[in-house]
Formats: sequence, structure tokens, C-alpha cells
Amino acid sequence: MTTAPFAPGNFRYIPGVFQYSGGVAADPGYRLERVMFRSPVPLKEGFARVEALITAAGRPLTAFAACELRSPEPFTEDGFRAFNEIYVGTLAKWGIFDTAARTNPVARSNVCPEIEKPAEPSFHAFVFTVPDANAAPSFHVAGSGEAPEGKGNYKDHITRRGDLSVSGLTEKARYVLGEMERRMDMLGFTWAQSTAAQLYTVHDPHPFLATEIVRRGAARCGLTWHFARPPVVELEYEMDCRGISVERVE
Repeated sequence: MTTAPFAPGNFRYIPGVFQYSGGVAADPGYRLERVMFRSPVPLKEGFARVEALITAAGRPLTAFAACELRSPEPFTEDGFRAFNEIYVGTLAKWGIFDTAARTNPVARSNVCPEIEKPAEPSFHAFVFTVPDANAAPSFHVAGSGEAPEGKGNYKDHITRRGDLSVSGLTEKARYVLGEMERRMDMLGFTWAQSTAAQLYTVHDPHPFLATEIVRRGAARCGLTWHFARPPVVELEYEMDCRGISVERVE
């Protein structure tokens, strides 16, 4: 598999499932810029704020390249599909999601805080492209849990399903870290170009933090651990990562 261009947004992406891509990288002459909201913003209001911020920057809405969402609880598989149909509706209106081909270039993470849960699905952060002739290459890899995507369901493909032992969690972490590396490689990056790695789990990562995460370079800029669950019931471990030089808080 190779990356696909999304010329209207000035980025390329890893083709994935209809709800999100595997990751994005800015085209030459552009950079990815990340905006984090101080508090989660409900989805409808969040899209409006994203639209206003992108427009204020003089960019088309097709510059919307990635987002990080927060949901109250993990979804059932049917519930996750229903949510995603609503989510991509706005992307279709913005000229990003191709309804006929069911292709979506936008990378995404959607996780569920265990404490201080939002009342409804909400935006935590988003990423868009900005012209910058001197920009260093930048990327954002979408979140992945310990199961492959596009298999029809998650539960039949979860690594060490239901196993929360140290051994089970370690193998889950290895799978996810490998997926992060696979996606970065497709985009032309390694951990050496990353500026952030985020972990989403409610389980203790310390038994394998040094051996599986730090030693492979995934924590070169530290590791941000969010006490949160992946978005689908029975998934227990998720990560995303990025290499972005300009970030701000709104």
C-alpha cells in the first residue's frame, strides 16, 4: 500500500477505513499545525469552531487533516459505525469525504476518558495544513488499538482479547507500537522525526514502558499517557503519534 494524495488539502494520507485514514503528511511547501481546545468541545460546536479557525487562517476547509476526539464511553461495534456515519457527514459537506468512493483522508483518534468524561462526543484537538515554504516535513498518525481495522469487526481480531495480564498487555503494546511504526514508515518517517507520542489506556504501562516503548525510541520527546479507553468495547490499548512543530491552545 502506498499513500494517496489529497490535493485540495495539500497533504497525502494512508488509505484506511471509511471513518478515517491511517495518517497524514503535509505536502512540500506546507506544514501541519495542531490546535488543542482547553476543554472538550461537543462535536457540532467543535466542527463550527474548527471551521472558524481554519477560515480565519485563510485556508479552505479541505485543509482539515486530522482530529482527536473524546467520547463518554466505548461504543459497541454497531454504535461505533452509527457514530462514524454522522461524523463523516460533515466531512462530506466540506468536500473531504468522498461519499461515492467511501474514502476519507482525515486521520483520527477517538478515545474515552475514564475520569471527567465528556457528556457527548467532543473535539480535543485538530490538525490542518498551512503554507510554509521553509517547513520541515510534518506528519500525524491516527490512533490504533490492538486490532487491525477493516476486518468487519474488532472483537474477532483483538490481540490477546480479554487478557489483562502483564504478558497480555505487553503483547497488545507491541502490536500497537508496530502499527505506529508501519504507518510512519508509509509516510516516510520514524520515531526520530516524532515530536509526541500519546498512549490511551486505563492499565499500568510501567512493566513494559522501558523495554517496549522507550528502547524503541517512541518516548524520545516523552510519553503522554491519557487515562482513557479506546473507542470500542474490549479494546484496551491505543496510541497515536505525530511530528508537528507548530501547536497552540484555543
